[in-house]
Amino acid sequence: MARVCECCGRGPVTGNAVSHSNRHTRRRWLVNLQNVKVDLGAGETRRMKICTKCLKSGKVKRAV
Repeated sequence: MARVCECCGRGPVTGNAVSHSNRHTRRRWLVNLQNVKVDLGAGETRRMKICTKCLKSGKVKRAV
């Protein structure tokens, strides 16, 4: 599925854009996804879409 982190499952969030005159229109906040080569162990690497939150926290190990 597009725009979803393959590690934690985070995806787009919806809500309202509120103007200065307090008009509400629908909008989306997209996740900051990066295409990363991930080291899966046993010498196996795979290209995955990972959010920057998972990369920063160390949930996935980047392949060199």
